[in-house]
Amino acid sequence: MLCACSGEQFKFDEPPQSPESLATRDFSASGLSSRTTGDWESKLEDFQVDEAESTLKEALSLNYEEARALLGRLEYQRGNFDAALQVFQGIDIKGLAPKMINAIVERIQYRKPRSKGEIVPPSVMSMHSVSLLVEAILLKAKSLEELSQYREAAKECGIILDILESALPNGIPEGIDEDCKLEEMFHKALELLPALWTNAGLLDEAIASYRRVLIRPWNLNPQKLAGVQKELASILLYSAVEATLPPQLQLWGLASPQSNIEEAILLLLVLMSKVASGEIKWDGEIMDHLTYALSIVGQFELLAEHVEQALPGIYNRAERWYLLALCYTAAGQNEAALNLLKKVSGCSESKNKPHIPSFLLGAKLCSQDPMHAHEGISFARKVLDLADNHNQHFIGQVHKFLGVCHGNAARISLSDSERVLLHRESLNSLNNAALNRKEDPEVMYSLGLENMLQRNLGVAFENAIVCTEMMAGNSVKGWKLLALVVSAEQRFKDAQTVVEFALDEAGRIDQFELLRLKAILQIAQEQPKQAIETYRILLSLIQAQRDNQAKNPEQSHIFKSEVLAERNLELAAWQDLAHIYTKIGSWSDAKICVDKAKFMEFHSPRSWHVTGMLFEAQSLHKEALVSFSIALSVEPDYVPSIVATAEVLMKLGTQSFSIARSFLMHALRLDPTNHEAWLNLGLISKMEGSLKQAAEFFQAAHELQLSAPIQSFL
Repeated sequence: MLCACSGEQFKFDEPPQSPESLATRDFSASGLSSRTTGDWESKLEDFQVDEAESTLKEALSLNYEEARALLGRLEYQRGNFDAALQVFQGIDIKGLAPKMINAIVERIQYRKPRSKGEIVPPSVMSMHSVSLLVEAILLKAKSLEELSQYREAAKECGIILDILESALPNGIPEGIDEDCKLEEMFHKALELLPALWTNAGLLDEAIASYRRVLIRPWNLNPQKLAGVQKELASILLYSAVEATLPPQLQLWGLASPQSNIEEAILLLLVLMSKVASGEIKWDGEIMDHLTYALSIVGQFELLAEHVEQALPGIYNRAERWYLLALCYTAAGQNEAALNLLKKVSGCSESKNKPHIPSFLLGAKLCSQDPMHAHEGISFARKVLDLADNHNQHFIGQVHKFLGVCHGNAARISLSDSERVLLHRESLNSLNNAALNRKEDPEVMYSLGLENMLQRNLGVAFENAIVCTEMMAGNSVKGWKLLALVVSAEQRFKDAQTVVEFALDEAGRIDQFELLRLKAILQIAQEQPKQAIETYRILLSLIQAQRDNQAKNPEQSHIFKSEVLAERNLELAAWQDLAHIYTKIGSWSDAKICVDKAKFMEFHSPRSWHVTGMLFEAQSLHKEALVSFSIALSVEPDYVPSIVATAEVLMKLGTQSFSIARSFLMHALRLDPTNHEAWLNLGLISKMEGSLKQAAEFFQAAHELQLSAPIQSFL
């Protein structure tokens, strides 16, 4: 009905009311009265498509294609998508495309300064006709979309891009829409095409369409352009389709991205720079996508920079500090993360609502470092004090972290009474955690480990069994705990059997750790040759893994944490080998191994301790004392070197007994369960004639040795 053509250009994102093509508006302005069009409205209700088309052609002097385009739009507006599609299919777009391209080219050329009387050649199609036909193609695609024929709709929509790209290879110049709505309809086609391919399930075509939108300047406003960039980044991240950038589409110049992830990150970084400059509004989804993308590639420091760049008001201070702490924690910078979390619990935030996730994260980080044990207790207690019905799901986790922190605090406490109290609080908290989180294997692991360290081996064994059953082969952590508990019971052969069973289920890093544990168990069974062979296998596997990583430098971000774990294991392996060779008298081999360990980490206290043990085995007491002193200068509370220093002093004569005793007492204040310290105190007492006291010390040493876990593996 022609009376419906008296409004503005049809808006596809709103319910259509009374659309009017530019061609119709132009003809009605030439003298077509609203009364006449009102008469035709009733005609169109009755006539068939051909009769209506004939009427339109005769009254408005439209050609065949333009009349069908107009009639198809009317049918689309009514919601008659099948009828609209039937009308649009009668338009020969393939035949008209060259004329449309030529018309657009001529239009752009005649936009240049020209004489007042100069006009476009009459043989060239008018821009009104081009706009009407482009609108017809777009509505045809929309009709197909409504009929769920997404693939065909995308192909039709792609025709619009083909026409405009052929006519405007360098993009749309400013001002092309002075006389028509061509640019507006083209922009709608740009937004529609990728969505159609996505709905059709052809994600590679959708990605290619997004790239077509971005490869040329199409005069999209900044917010719409940002929307396209965000959608492309999203589909690159989550589509699971690796759409390699074609050579002819060098979107990013010389720095062409090598993968979907890289391209998505570049897009998101561009968007974040636009947000920072105020070119576009803040969009939380952009930050969410960037967080995911940078997390995948391990660029947590870069993510922290963008969290810091977020404008004030987007995050409050506690949220910003919490997010930054998460970034630094993921990057392995726990100290920096803890400093930020301390701000959340500081005086400046006392008047604001407590941020429970920050306190919970603080407790977790502190539970991983004995030196922050008391701070972890403070964080955990704050969460417990703030807990209500809405936060009950935190309680089990909080009790777990509180129990671990109490246990760590006990092991660094210098007061016997405080140590006993902290040990009791540790088990109480961990048992509460087990009651609240009955299906959490991590809680059971922590409870089993604490019971083992407190020499409650029977309970620890039960905890380890339950932990292993809960993990059901998904992790070898439970098996390692079980092996340690069994070894603490001096059942080394059984512990080795557990380790060998776990090796069959282990991943690469877990396999390396288990191989080292197996070697340590072989040492405990006085099987040095077998242990050396196990270490040889371990070192060869680590070297093979390093060679593999060197061949794939582009994946270095993925291997970052694994490389650090492998390096620490390799260092420990060389130190263990130096200790073995020292015990069997192969001093040259021990020297080679300890030199390799020092080359990897010169300031490792254990490397200097092993060096001292090598000198001591050769009766070079002064050199041994120097090495032990260096170890203690690196780590003053390194108990093995404290005890070893006392042993050397004991060999220098009775005049050094008092100094040796002070070293041993200091070692026992740091680690009351060190059986070697008790044994040496017994020897001093025996040589001084205090046989009763010596017997007590020997008894304590014997009991502790019988229930001692493998300290070098903890």
